[in-house]
Amino acid sequence: MTPAKPSLDMLRALTDEHVLRTLMDRPRLTRAEIAALTGISKPTISDGVQRLAEAGLLVDTGERTTGRGRAGSYYALAPQLGLALVASISPYGVTAQAVDAHGTAVAETRVELGRNASEHLAAKALAQAARRLRRTAPGGLRTAVVSAADPVDRATGRLVRLPDSPFLVGDLDPTTVLARYVDGPVLVDNDINWAARAERSTGCAAGVDDFVYVHLGEGLGCAVVTDGAVRRGHRGLSGEIAHVPTAGPDGTAMPLIEVFAVLGLRRADSTAIDVAALEAAVAGDDERAHRVRETLARAVDGVVSAAVCLTDPELIVIGGEWGRHPRLIAAIEANAARGPRPVRIAAGCVPAPELTGARTRAVEELRTLIVRSAHPGA
Repeated sequence: MTPAKPSLDMLRALTDEHVLRTLMDRPRLTRAEIAALTGISKPTISDGVQRLAEAGLLVDTGERTTGRGRAGSYYALAPQLGLALVASISPYGVTAQAVDAHGTAVAETRVELGRNASEHLAAKALAQAARRLRRTAPGGLRTAVVSAADPVDRATGRLVRLPDSPFLVGDLDPTTVLARYVDGPVLVDNDINWAARAERSTGCAAGVDDFVYVHLGEGLGCAVVTDGAVRRGHRGLSGEIAHVPTAGPDGTAMPLIEVFAVLGLRRADSTAIDVAALEAAVAGDDERAHRVRETLARAVDGVVSAAVCLTDPELIVIGGEWGRHPRLIAAIEANAARGPRPVRIAAGCVPAPELTGARTRAVEELRTLIVRSAHPGA
């Protein structure tokens, strides 16, 4: 049986997608340059560029090529295609960016929050940031990606209360908060999951399909990546390691979060780890500093060993404010090397990885929406 030929509409849609995605990677191109980059004939590309320009998705920049031969017109994405909102909610506040389809942050804002911020205050800060950025978006905010320093329910996108989480803002629902300001889908995930995606994309886990990202900061967390995807679990709470049993300072078993209480390294009236005090405690060459480093390394290694047994990773990435401390990384490596299944350990290297990971996904979502708008019925 002779296979059916693709329809003319399908071929046009594919051509237009190639044109749009090629221009998303570059600020401007001529039709001849697009043809050369895509491998599609010049007449076909010219027809596609004309269709997209008539639909308001491309604009003639007014610039022309110079030199020998016929002058070519430069085309670029239209400025009114809209932007994507990227927001990070943490104890330090709400940091938000409006990014275009090229991945450029065209505007950024920040709204301060306290460590004990209520759900109402967090919602108000997120709304304020979105409202500010919407004013800068000629085509509106077409999608949003949110990184939250709290567990996130994968079915609803709401933040989840768990015991001993240092930053709790109640049952915050970012999707509902942003519905007034964002025209399209809102995606919410835990900040550590976004950080792991960033490390796999451009960091020390680039090209690694199976690894574990351990976050050691004011809070504790973990992201498990297998077959190239973050595994979020039934509710989205995979990787919440604060209560994993491990070795305490005297060698007895206790939850990981309790190790810091015994060492006096938690903030007063909080389960949050006092990062400044911890860094000071491990920095010296005296016996106490050595003992604290070894205690923390042994406790972290207990969690790492559990992750190795359960997920069989190729790599363990250590991130967070104090997790990348060189002396602690060395101590963790030494402890892990003595185990039955040693795994390579690396310090995370992507700056602001949670925002970087969320921004990458936001750009992908925005690009997909733009491509679909070229042929909405396809």
